[in-house]
Amino acid sequence: MEKRSTQPPKIKNKNAAPVQISAEQILREAKERQEVAIKVPKQKIHDHEELMEYRGRKRKEFEDRIQRSRLHIGEWLKYATWEESQDELQRARSVYERALQVDSQNTTLYLKYVEMEMKHKNIALARNLFDRIVTILPRRDQFWLKYTYMEEMLEEVARARQIFERWMQWEPEEEAWMAYVKFEKRYKELDRARAIYERFVHIHPDPKNWVKWAEFEEREGSTEKARDIFTRAIEVMGEELMEQRLFISFAKFETRQKEIERARVIYKYALDRIPRSKSQSLYNQYVQFEKQYGDKDGIEDVVVGKRRLQYEAELANNLKNYDTWFDYGKLEESTGDVDRVREVYERAIAQVPPAQEKRLWRRYIYLWIKYALFEELEAKDYERARQVYKASIQLIPHKKFTFAKIWLLYAKFEIRQLDVNAARKALGMALGMCPKDRLFKGYIELEIDLRDIDRARTLYTKYLEWSPSNCTAWIEFAKLEMALSDTDRARAIFDLAIAQPELDMPEILWKAYIDFECKEGEWTNARSLYRKLLQRTAHVKVWISWAHFEATVPDEGQTAVARDVFKKGCDTMKEQGLKEERVILLEAWKEFEKAQGTADTLKSVQDLMPKMVKKRRQIESADGGIAGSSQWEEYYDYIFPDDQTQKPYFKLLSKVHEWKARMEKENAEKAATAAVSATTETAPEITTEASPETSTEEPAPTASSPSPEMANGEDSSGR
Repeated sequence: MEKRSTQPPKIKNKNAAPVQISAEQILREAKERQEVAIKVPKQKIHDHEELMEYRGRKRKEFEDRIQRSRLHIGEWLKYATWEESQDELQRARSVYERALQVDSQNTTLYLKYVEMEMKHKNIALARNLFDRIVTILPRRDQFWLKYTYMEEMLEEVARARQIFERWMQWEPEEEAWMAYVKFEKRYKELDRARAIYERFVHIHPDPKNWVKWAEFEEREGSTEKARDIFTRAIEVMGEELMEQRLFISFAKFETRQKEIERARVIYKYALDRIPRSKSQSLYNQYVQFEKQYGDKDGIEDVVVGKRRLQYEAELANNLKNYDTWFDYGKLEESTGDVDRVREVYERAIAQVPPAQEKRLWRRYIYLWIKYALFEELEAKDYERARQVYKASIQLIPHKKFTFAKIWLLYAKFEIRQLDVNAARKALGMALGMCPKDRLFKGYIELEIDLRDIDRARTLYTKYLEWSPSNCTAWIEFAKLEMALSDTDRARAIFDLAIAQPELDMPEILWKAYIDFECKEGEWTNARSLYRKLLQRTAHVKVWISWAHFEATVPDEGQTAVARDVFKKGCDTMKEQGLKEERVILLEAWKEFEKAQGTADTLKSVQDLMPKMVKKRRQIESADGGIAGSSQWEEYYDYIFPDDQTQKPYFKLLSKVHEWKARMEKENAEKAATAAVSATTETAPEITTEASPETSTEEPAPTASSPSPEMANGEDSSGR
């Protein structure tokens, strides 16, 4: 079997074709190549015998088709239409009747049948047929319409009205009633039209049908009747079946009649009674109405109402959405309606968080705060504000968590009401139930503002008994005594503070104590504090701070004393083996000498500066052993020149740096000489000899020479 190639054929000529193929060309060629359809030649009939023969042949064909597909109504219709074209109406009727025996409810058959009778003006037969149809198919509105139309064209108005009445007894759809109304309007029978509308809204009491009736009366100039119809519609529908479109049409009707106040009352009446979820269009129409006919207050009411609907919709989805309650309360406060504001806040505070977890209560508690502030500042109902505060305090589960803000706000409220005892009682109860830093601070600030220093001291004492490690509280207590110029009390407080075994931020406490002694000019006490602090911690910052302190003491020789502190600090760091801290201290000493020292003192400090070298060491495992011979890490180390054990290493390191600088200089000179010789074609060969300086220097280190890392007796592994 021959295999077919799957490769696409190669195109040899890729140039554009001389004739481009387009859709127009394809359609034109298809039209040209289309075969001519064979037309049946027209048969000319010359006498009656040929006509009868032709008719017989056609009838036989139709009968054969009907026998083959008896249920195909199209064949029956073609047969009847052909008989009609031959003016054989009796035969056509026979065909229609036979077809109706096959399908007695076929709408198309009846339509073609009755149209044939109407076309040939067989009025009696058409009426009989219509009566027969509407009896068999009373719910097919098109036959009723055709029947009435035929009678109206024959100017049989009374007969057409009778047909309409027969039709209405079947209680048809709305279009049938409107056709009846239009029929009566064409003949100026307005009273009959009103009676039809009366029956219509009784059978189909839909709001739009009442609106159609009212619009009919308005067009006829019966304003009072239209208003009565709207009123009757509202009464009939009741509050349960109220729809916004009825009220919209009623309000627009009153607006067209220039009854602006009536329209406004209708809008407000509807908005108060229809659920907000079903009155969006009504509200939008009311907004447009107020913008066109209302004043500033009315427009603001509309805007507020619209936002109120939005908030209610949001709250319907989630009543625990406290942010929406905040916005809702603020909106009602802007209207000035105290009752509405209270209603919103009461609904809001009723939404208690589902669990006693502080994260769920943080937003909720602000609802109580805003409610209390509104009662105090806006409503001026101080007793109600007090009750709000008390209710909120009773609601919060203080044994699990509390909010210092609500306690402090309540105390300040009582202070504004000139009831200091109530404020103190509230804060005392708070400290007894749930002591917190913020409560202590707020209570102390309150007593200080009231200038009751003894109470403030007592509160500080209780505060520090409750939290003795709070350095901020110790400092604030001492500051209070300093503000009262009681230096001894302040110093005693600081002494008690630094004697505590545990402190949260001891650095700020010691700094505050030292600053206090400096401010008082007690330099000896400050120096003693530095010594005490260094007994507890030898932190490098303490040494730097002490040295700077000594430099600021107003006495002769303060620079030398500061220098001694720096030197003593370096020695201490050296003894403890703290290289990083020692470097930091030397850097601070260097900056100090730059600012206040001389060139000699600066050089002496610079001579103490270490060299930083890179070393390698094996990584230790978690159990303290060596992780592996192939696992190494690099680290930086400092080589200090004043260390006795590191002096040989430091000296060798210096030699290495000197040799490296010398070699770089020689290489640069050789490169310059080579460049000069390359530019001179006949330049003689230049030979260089070692200078006396070079000959006296030590030879460059070879592979067998000790590396810098081995200068102190250590190899690259740190052994």
